[in-house]
Amino acid sequence: MEANKEQILVKRLLLKEEAAWKELFGAYSGSLSYVCSRYIIGKDDVHDVLQNSFINMFRSIDSFEYRGNGSLKAWITRIVVNESLKHIRQYSDFKLVTDDFDIADISDDEEEPDIEEIPQTVIMEMIRSLPEGYRTVFNLYVFENKSHKQIAGLLGIAENSSASQFHRAKAMLVQKIKEYKMLTKAQYE
Repeated sequence: MEANKEQILVKRLLLKEEAAWKELFGAYSGSLSYVCSRYIIGKDDVHDVLQNSFINMFRSIDSFEYRGNGSLKAWITRIVVNESLKHIRQYSDFKLVTDDFDIADISDDEEEPDIEEIPQTVIMEMIRSLPEGYRTVFNLYVFENKSHKQIAGLLGIAENSSASQFHRAKAMLVQKIKEYKMLTKAQYE
């Protein structure tokens, strides 16, 4: 959204204009659904989290401070991520994964696979298929640019547990990417 349009929308949101809230929903609900679905798997749960996020946005819009183009999107994205984490804490049996994936076969210095030719939707499905602990830490680290210290604080875990979950998630994704590439290569031979 252009800076001018975004700033005007923010002013209208602050005035609690119903049409402005509909415009916000129309402009951002798709990308916010995408953000939410990185953390939450069930469609009904994604819908519930988004609904709670928009309620939270409406209630807290007075605390929003426009800081230039993109600040509205950053603010509403942060709300969706926080609501997603809240949902995980409340409704799932959030556990860190400890022993269901053997990463001994994957060395640290192994080259990361090239993902250029893999459709983004496939990559996102691979991320969504990660165990919840891996997926949550991976998303916070990669997409939200949180440090392991920040992730530990958000999830109530040890900092080294965050780093371990990220390392295991990354290793699992490398394996999934290699399997995908082998399958697609076999299809073309």
